[in-house]
Amino acid sequence: MAQGRTAQARPTRDPGRWHVDDLRPADREAWSTLHRGYLDFYEAARPEEVSAVVWSWLLDQAHELEALVVRPRPGADPVGLAHYRPFPRPLHGSTACFLDDLFVARQARGTGAVDALLAALQERCRDRGWSHIRWVTRAGNTTAQRTYDRLAVRTELVTYDLDAAP
Repeated sequence: MAQGRTAQARPTRDPGRWHVDDLRPADREAWSTLHRGYLDFYEAARPEEVSAVVWSWLLDQAHELEALVVRPRPGADPVGLAHYRPFPRPLHGSTACFLDDLFVARQARGTGAVDALLAALQERCRDRGWSHIRWVTRAGNTTAQRTYDRLAVRTELVTYDLDAAP
């Protein structure tokens, strides 16, 4: 260690210290900041437009996309989000959960916030009779993958995208 520098303490992973609940309309500003961080990480085009569309989906009870958020305490601004939806599994004759987006603010990483979000999502899936949770991440997102490898099983599936436009 260089002289004059102090070691930075690693955060303590404690999922029990977090409060997870549904996204509320009053969370708009905090959610927007989190969602923008997520979109920036994935280098998404048109972030303002995308966030407006996603927010409208999340507030529309008829839309299949839902959100859980993690907070340091009830009523506090969220520091993480999980956007999810059901998906049918014809090969297995079941319904599962697809976790589209998972993002936690930098200051909450390594503290158990992701563990708390995923545990709450597991509980929601059990309550709904969904078989499991599936998600994808960027191959180079090794920091997140260390957490995912600790909590879930990495599959052999390879993902493809095919544009609908000719």
